[in-house]
This record gives sequence, C-alpha cells and structure tokens, in this order.
Amino acid sequence: MSQSTSVEPAIAPEDADRALLYGFVGRLLQAAPDVADLTALSQISSDLEDTSPIGNALRSLTALAAEVTSEDVRREYHDLFIGVGRGELVPFGSYYLTGFLNEKPLADLRVSMSKLGIERAEGVNEPEDHIAALLQMMEGLIQGDFGHEVPLSLCEQRSFFKDHLAKWAPHFFKDLAAQDTSRFYAAVGVLGQAVIDVETEAFEMIG
Repeated sequence: MSQSTSVEPAIAPEDADRALLYGFVGRLLQAAPDVADLTALSQISSDLEDTSPIGNALRSLTALAAEVTSEDVRREYHDLFIGVGRGELVPFGSYYLTGFLNEKPLADLRVSMSKLGIERAEGVNEPEDHIAALLQMMEGLIQGDFGHEVPLSLCEQRSFFKDHLAKWAPHFFKDLAAQDTSRFYAAVGVLGQAVIDVETEAFEMIG
C-alpha cells in the first residue's frame, strides 16, 4: 500500500512488537491470505498465559486459520471489501468520516504523508486512506522507515495516529467484528480493535 526505504534502526522490543501487530493486521486487510499465509498463521505459537485482549484475539484468529480454506477467505474478502460495485464494508477513512470517498480526510493524510516522506507505492490505485495502508504506515513510522534515520518519536506517532486512525478505525473494526459474512475477518476485526484500543490508551498516557 505504501512504499518505504528501511534503514533498519534499532528499536525497543515493545516497539518492534507494536510494529509487527500493525503490519500483521494491515497485510490481512490488504489482501486475502493464500494457502501459505493461512498455514503460517495457524502455526503461530501464542502464549497460553496471555489473557489480554490482543492475546485472546490472536488465539482465536490462529485457530480459525487452521479451519478455513484460502478459497473461502478469498471469496469472503471480495464480498466484504470489493463486491459488485461496492463491498459490504468500505475500509477508507474518508468514507467513514464523511460518507464519501476522496474527501478532506484523504487530502489531510496526503499532506502528512508528504511531510513524513511516505510515498504511494507504484501500481496501487486505491486511495491512501485505506485501513491497510494506514496500519502499514504506522508500522513503518514505528520502525523508522520512509527514509528516516530514526523512528518517529512517540509524540509524532501519536499525532499521526490521532489524525488519521483514531477518529474512525475503532468504528471500522467494530463493524468488521460484527459482520457475519466471514468468521475469519470477524476475528481480524476483534484483533484490530484490540490493537487500536491498546494504542489509544498508551498514547493517552504520554500526555
């Protein structure tokens, strides 16, 4: 969804985990997982003692990955996000915030992307305010991608999160978790909501 130039800076383990979660959920929302993806996902070992919302959501998702087929998930992804004319859910910030695509939230995002050195990847036709792209942008900002010599500070990360995710991502993930088209993507919705909730609480603590 977005193009980056990684300089692979050293980051704290907890930040590496945050980036991993953002990227993980983002890639599941960018495209339906194939057979290899589902196999790898089903083999992820989760800490049985982790009863946090994220831990519980990960266990549910990995269990479902072992039950579903790639064909089913691909069809469900199409019905949810693409459809004939439009999918069941429209995973774009402008749509959730204004009811229309390509509105001011997208323009605001493009201003932020320009300031941060984030470029739209070649061959991507979708607007940049797709939920998958925004999650992957957060992944890159935490890791210090996009040509930055160091990761963005927590205050800078918080600013991007508040401006471009916090206002609508919770509603999107709630809708995704509640839909009955796909059990797999409902579980992705629960995980995404847990990630957003944890990040919101953490950012509030830094003032």
